[in-house]
Amino acid sequence: MRSVGVREFRDQATTIMAAGETLVIERHGEPIGFFVPITAKDRRAGRAALGRLGEVVEDVLTSAGVEEDDLVREVSARRRVR
Repeated sequence: MRSVGVREFRDQATTIMAAGETLVIERHGEPIGFFVPITAKDRRAGRAALGRLGEVVEDVLTSAGVEEDDLVREVSARRRVR
């Protein structure tokens, strides 16, 4: 799985997304997001990215002292407002 900086991803988004690669998007060397195409060329990399995303979310929730159910309620409430 390849990592790209957020600026590179922004500046070359069309080209990068057309390649169909699963990517880790980083800012200053820290993951801030993932790009997992619907039809990834490497499904194993896609699954690994989603697993890593889960780990990152868990770390953020733990460090913020937020329970997963609270996060789900907050996201659900904001989606209803739209």
